Amino acid sequence: MAQTRPAIFQPARYSAFRLLGHSYEPKSATVSLSYALDDELDFEELIQLPAGAPEPAGERAQALDRVLSLLHLVAGVSYYKAAAPPRIELPCELGPATASLLNAVYKLGLGEFAYENRLDGPVKVSFPVSPKAPSAPVRLEDSGGSLVPIGGGKDSIVALELARSVSEVTLFAVGERAPILRTAEVADLPLLIARRTISPLLLQLNGAGALNGHVPVTAIVSLIALASAILHGHERVVMANERSASQGNLQWGGIEVNHQWSKSAEFEDLLRAAVSQEIVEGVDYFSLLRPVGELAIAKAFACMPAYHRAFLSCNSGFRLSGASEDWCCDCPKCRFVFLALAPFMTPEQLRGIFGADLLDQESQVPGFMALCGYRADKPFECVGEHEESLAALRLLADSSAWREHAVIRHARATVLSSAPTDVGQARRLLEVNGPHHVPEAYLEALRARL
Repeated sequence: MAQTRPAIFQPARYSAFRLLGHSYEPKSATVSLSYALDDELDFEELIQLPAGAPEPAGERAQALDRVLSLLHLVAGVSYYKAAAPPRIELPCELGPATASLLNAVYKLGLGEFAYENRLDGPVKVSFPVSPKAPSAPVRLEDSGGSLVPIGGGKDSIVALELARSVSEVTLFAVGERAPILRTAEVADLPLLIARRTISPLLLQLNGAGALNGHVPVTAIVSLIALASAILHGHERVVMANERSASQGNLQWGGIEVNHQWSKSAEFEDLLRAAVSQEIVEGVDYFSLLRPVGELAIAKAFACMPAYHRAFLSCNSGFRLSGASEDWCCDCPKCRFVFLALAPFMTPEQLRGIFGADLLDQESQVPGFMALCGYRADKPFECVGEHEESLAALRLLADSSAWREHAVIRHARATVLSSAPTDVGQARRLLEVNGPHHVPEAYLEALRARL
């Protein structure tokens, strides 16, 4: 319907977020996701799945439709947050595993959003279970190969190199930012690209007073990847989410607020349960790097020089507008990646990647100290555990190449002199351990490399 953007958007005016439904146009592989706030504002998001697949039929078409239905519900967080109303209206019936996933996505996936917007607590909407929901997943049996999502960062590069040693690999990305294209070029593997177009109305409302903030984007990307895997005949989606992503940032409102919640083991468990129990069998979803932390991944990546000029883990390269192809060298992600790589590379090598030596800049000291929890909460960014940062500082303090750098000198006099000696020990943090869903063949490849 025709609608006019309100000059001043007042979130409290809206009582319901309506998830209207989805549609799929097979010739263009375009998905339409429809939402509304009350009966007043309508949103449409468009997702173009990767081209080149035959039109799905039979069980594959059914499986794709079920995944797209779940994608519609999960991607709704981007529009729900504009007003965060108290009620949600659904277009379909939900089974228990899907309802559990959605309740967590909206409560925990929007935990940082609720905290930053000073809401009176975590999001309280509820997704009810219905006895009328589909009782059995669709079974697919004629799929093969791995779809590996990449974002242009070091973690997905390590994951793709491990995965290709086990099975045939096709890379996948939402969007085609320069670091993604450079990574695919170095890997010399086929790349499937999906595209996501946010409703223009949402972007307009953000400038008129809508609530805004972090959403669990990895949850959305995961479902676009699953839909693409079904459409193109892949039997697994292999993620690069590591053990460190499960550590939250702070306690608030009775929950642990975690910037990386949709990369956590909890999210992985919930999505796997919803997919396998109520959507589709025969398409697996797991994170290959789940049993390891960021420090181990950095150690492996340091031995992959072909990718050192291709990757970019700074968010400056992934802005909706004004994206840069360079490291900003002044954000938590830049600092953490520099810190994690430093024990395994020389200052000259890291200056060649970043264009600066972040550990030798006095102005960077507070930011590096925050990474290890020294008088600060963990930054709201995709960074490793406090203990991993502390372990990296311990290793650098023992390195003749690094120990006299400004940040390391400060760390020796403060955090390293006060931290218990059994905290931040690199040998333990570099081990492959912890709960995971990694198949044995991939686990063997992980252990062999790390």
